[in-house]
Amino acid sequence: MITMLLHLAPFVVVRSGVMLVGSLLLFARFTCIGSQHVATVTNPLPAAFSDLLPHFLVEPDDVYIVKNKPVTLTCRSTPATQIYFKCNGEWVHQDDHLIERTVDPATGLPVMQVKIDISRQQVEKIFGLEDYWCQCVAWSTTGTQKSQKAYVRIAYLRKNFEEEPLGKEVALDQEVLLRCQPPEGVPTAEVEWLRNEELIEPTNDPNYFITVDHNLIIKQARLADTGNYTCVAKNIVARRKSSSATITVYVDGGWSEWSKWSACGADCTMWRSRECSQPTPGTGGKDCQGVDLQSQNCTSELCPQTVSGPEDVALYVGIVAVALCLTLLLIVVVLVYRRKKEGLDADVADSSILTTGFQPVGIKPTKPENSHLLTIQPDLTTTTSSYQGSLRSRHEAASKFSVTNGPLLDPLPNSSHTLHNGKLPSDPADFMNRLSTQTYFKTLPRDTASTSYGTFNFLGGRLTLPNTGISLLIPPEAIPRGKIYEIYLTVQRKEDVRLPLAGCQTLLSPIVSCGPPGVVLTRPVILSMNHCSDANPENWAMRLKKQSYEGTWEDVLQVGEELPSDPYYCQLEAETCRVFTEHLGRFALVGESLSMVAAKRLKLVLFAPVYCSTLEYSIRVYCMDDTQDALKEVMQMEKQLGGRLIDEPQVLLFKDSYHNLRLSIHDMPRAHWRSKLMAGYQEIPFYHIWSGCQHSLHCTFTLERLSLNTCELTCQLCVWQVEGEGQSFSIDLNIAKDSRPLDSDFLVLDNSAPALAGPSAFQIPYLIRQKICGSLDAPCPHGADWRLLAQRLKLERHLSFFASKASPTSVILDLWEAQHFHSGTLNQLAAVMAEIGKQEAMIFLVTDGEC
Repeated sequence: MITMLLHLAPFVVVRSGVMLVGSLLLFARFTCIGSQHVATVTNPLPAAFSDLLPHFLVEPDDVYIVKNKPVTLTCRSTPATQIYFKCNGEWVHQDDHLIERTVDPATGLPVMQVKIDISRQQVEKIFGLEDYWCQCVAWSTTGTQKSQKAYVRIAYLRKNFEEEPLGKEVALDQEVLLRCQPPEGVPTAEVEWLRNEELIEPTNDPNYFITVDHNLIIKQARLADTGNYTCVAKNIVARRKSSSATITVYVDGGWSEWSKWSACGADCTMWRSRECSQPTPGTGGKDCQGVDLQSQNCTSELCPQTVSGPEDVALYVGIVAVALCLTLLLIVVVLVYRRKKEGLDADVADSSILTTGFQPVGIKPTKPENSHLLTIQPDLTTTTSSYQGSLRSRHEAASKFSVTNGPLLDPLPNSSHTLHNGKLPSDPADFMNRLSTQTYFKTLPRDTASTSYGTFNFLGGRLTLPNTGISLLIPPEAIPRGKIYEIYLTVQRKEDVRLPLAGCQTLLSPIVSCGPPGVVLTRPVILSMNHCSDANPENWAMRLKKQSYEGTWEDVLQVGEELPSDPYYCQLEAETCRVFTEHLGRFALVGESLSMVAAKRLKLVLFAPVYCSTLEYSIRVYCMDDTQDALKEVMQMEKQLGGRLIDEPQVLLFKDSYHNLRLSIHDMPRAHWRSKLMAGYQEIPFYHIWSGCQHSLHCTFTLERLSLNTCELTCQLCVWQVEGEGQSFSIDLNIAKDSRPLDSDFLVLDNSAPALAGPSAFQIPYLIRQKICGSLDAPCPHGADWRLLAQRLKLERHLSFFASKASPTSVILDLWEAQHFHSGTLNQLAAVMAEIGKQEAMIFLVTDGEC
């Protein structure tokens, strides 16, 4: 033992036997001798190694607390005089350390190992959403070293699966997809599949394939694949089983080859047969269709041959005459049918454009005689008002789009191509229920409130999801003439679709599906959806992602680097992204920040109960992406919870600075109210917000009034990003009398129809649109053509894109329709036309009386 005399300099602090000298921590035993203090260093380093920094032989690793069993963190370092743990920024008490000292026999250096135990109660005491972490700090006479951080998390596995497999009957050799989304858990659950309680090993049977999303694919169904399939999720806490899904593989019967003809019998007939045995129908499969026995007249020595008499000749002549009459009748029917088919498109155009084309926007046009050709709601249960023309069935549409791994479009059941007179079906969910029976569409939401659909022809139309900022514009001539498509538009719930994000990527838009995929379009449609970026292209690398049939997400476009030849093109506005595409599918806009000043807009919304009969009163603060669909989702949820808005929503710019979001409440009248919050603020981790994938992210402030007679509440609620922007709410309300409705004046409601077809979907009448295109498409030496129109509408950035189209003017007018459906008027466009010297603008100014 070495005894040292230490003069107490101002920077030397002695506490409980611990002496801190700068960054050096020495445990010493002190004895007062006059004005000096004697410190005995318990474990000094040999002089030869006194200038070495400690390095770690063992660092603490991430651990999980299972149920109530404590976990142990271990740290070992050499050469080290002391090692201490620090957890969530605070030093662990020295009495909680278990210390073991040894000497490395090879080097002679002292080795120190320290262990601490962490209990579930310690982790749960950490307030807010931050993870519990610990790291150890090792000292030597030369300096200190810090280990890596070890995160301590409470392990769990919820009971309910987010999505369970569903049973089905499948044909032999058909591809089968069984979906499974395991319960939420920490650590994330591993998934395996059982068939009849036996583990499925894809390595042993390549006919099985388990996707990265835990779905099971049977590549080609075999009879042996019939059975009960179960999805199993497990982690260190528990093992959960989904409900079993019964897969029945059926076999439709096939006919064998015909046998040889039999000998000609005495009745001048010979026979042949076949059997339903290749294969034999099984497991509920269909029997063979057709006859299994066939006969034919013949002659042989056993069959007496006779000479045809006059009565036979008369019979033959009669048969020939009947055949000729039937042939002539068939020819007449075909000619009439073709004439009707050729005149259909012209009839539709004349009966729609001339009666509704000059009606001003906002006035519902009178229904023409053939109005059933322009309405869009399909009635799939009747056969009245059928479209008389060349129709391509959904099965034919599927043949135009082939995918290696399975059929993309199968025929929908009960698919009569009928357009009813604008009436909604008795069950609006019928369309989505039928669509979701197909493999590709099973992830479509069944909630009809988030889905719009309609039936469209070459006149085009528009689908809108009210109060979401999401719409699909189908321009005239986008659908080939003679075709009718049943098209849908829906917004996906974030928890239903797993969108992989990496690095600094964040979801900037809702996930929107339009389809069905594979339909043939002759020009781009325009998909409009909100985004929540600060719209500063210098700070972002934005990409449009599209989900493939196999479920993987692919980058199909980088905003700002589009090529005119690309199948996708994007117009990015302050709050809206508009995508031009001829390929329908599932889309999302993802951004990757290029600097820490990149910011996304958050909408902050406050809710409280409509009625409160207890002493407790809760205020919920939602922090969501600033998109209309996110706000609508929260409004619908709060309506079910019985909540109401208590202040005007505000917008906060949330930067990619890795700093968390903090929320606090202040200035409450303490004589009447108190907060049950134990800390000064609540905190939401940065990544929970930045990813954009969290569902209805919010914090709750629970307040308590000291008397039931207290109804007036005044306070300040602050929300800010650490070292960033902030917003505050001044709350002043009477919790008993405030009766503001949920949809108060804070929201701009969209009352437009979910689906519009034909001229009613557009502001520019069809004939006038054609006239403008004919006038501006041709290059003009004075520049008064489509290029000047694009400049006047501030669309000059897209000149190369417009120039790549057969009719640049038509694409410009499509974009104008998409931008100004709710806010624009024809007079605005007429003024632009007048500026570029085109007299066609005067047509827009026709009054109602003149129409």
